[in-house]
Amino acid sequence: MVKGISRRVVVVDSPDQRYFEQAIFIVRNDAAGEGVTARDLVEEAKRVARNYAGGEHGRYSRFWRDLSPAVYTIMGAAGIGLVWLVVALV
Repeated sequence: MVKGISRRVVVVDSPDQRYFEQAIFIVRNDAAGEGVTARDLVEEAKRVARNYAGGEHGRYSRFWRDLSPAVYTIMGAAGIGLVWLVVALV
């Protein structure tokens, strides 16, 4: 049960509704006092949703995501082998 709570939200519809229908952003209470318009809020919500949904988070982000699990296994085994070799030779 919720009593006496009033919050402002921004609802952004998903362009590809295969997995998600909407993203809901709860607006901070002090956001209106900073001269932010409703349009600014909606644009910021769209930008954030776009970044989380499929934005590039780094230069090689897509490259690392697309690698096969076998490549990660080989890289891990090579790393452990290198550590073993350094310890064995010292």
